[in-house]
Amino acid sequence: MGTVVITGSAGLIGSEAARFFHERGLDVLGIDNDLRSSFFGKAASTRRNREQLEETLPRYRHLDLDIRDADGIERAFRERGSEIKAVIHTAAQPSHDWAAREPATDFSVNATGTLNLLEATRNTCPEACFLFTSTNKVYGDRPNALPLIELETRYEIDPSHPYAEHGIDEQMSIDHSTHSLFGVSKAAADLMVQEYGRYFGIPTGIFRGGCLTGGGHAGAELHGFLSYLMRCCLEGQPYTIFGYKGKQVRDNIHASDLVNMFWHFFKAPGVAEVYNAGGGRFSNCSMLEAIALCQEISGRELDVTYKDENRIGDHIWYISDVRRFESQYPDWSFEYNLRQTLEAIFEDWRERLGPAR
Repeated sequence: MGTVVITGSAGLIGSEAARFFHERGLDVLGIDNDLRSSFFGKAASTRRNREQLEETLPRYRHLDLDIRDADGIERAFRERGSEIKAVIHTAAQPSHDWAAREPATDFSVNATGTLNLLEATRNTCPEACFLFTSTNKVYGDRPNALPLIELETRYEIDPSHPYAEHGIDEQMSIDHSTHSLFGVSKAAADLMVQEYGRYFGIPTGIFRGGCLTGGGHAGAELHGFLSYLMRCCLEGQPYTIFGYKGKQVRDNIHASDLVNMFWHFFKAPGVAEVYNAGGGRFSNCSMLEAIALCQEISGRELDVTYKDENRIGDHIWYISDVRRFESQYPDWSFEYNLRQTLEAIFEDWRERLGPAR
């Protein structure tokens, strides 16, 4: 069936995609140099996932390659050429807190790295489907201008608003807002993927993710809040809530459900298609609700502290409207609700940390 190139192949979404597409008959060329351990420390390393992929997938080949290395990326793509049927780009610097520390590094990874991959695709396999894992941070903090109501454990949108039933759709503007530097670098990449579709006719799909999570997620304080939250419960580490009284709401999509979106798009791709891709009304929670559920599942109390200052550009309420994707791919549906996702995260951390935890 050909080859799928997956960047960030040892990360949460990349490793899930590697297994998923390998099971369906494709060879997998994984590109990952474990920059995550440099961003967030040894505990956030993706080495464990890489080793599992190499041990369990006979048609998986791994390249320890940085996507900022344009020549190296070009050589890797030319080696497979027209055998490449899809490029799934999940590699990123994923934290808007970290981006403020090193803006140039953040932009070079998220924006320039994406450009390198698009150029390699255009030059070597222009008929391949290019799938990009974008983010809801491309909308900046515009969602915070929505009419929100404070409830006991969460903020909610006014029931009379058009977004109340299904969430935020793809028509929300990305202009006139504070994005965070991470949001800007991802927005640049998002737009570039769209333009390579329109200018060069490459089949391109952009998936603006909510909180992407699941078992196998090496959550860190600056990224991957559900995974890190569960880890803190199991290890007895303190956890800090930043702003909004802990009532900020996120939708959470399991990696398997997102990768299944990729598969459906791969089988019937469009050009410059943009989709909001989160848990929607099916799977969402506030920080307070997530803490309560993690404590319930783990059987442990969490040591919580609170800082009144929220993170710059952070959303108060964000729930994705996924109906555009559902309308084009009616055979796709969610499989993991919030509790199932957290239970998967719990089991994975319990295995990693050992029986003492």
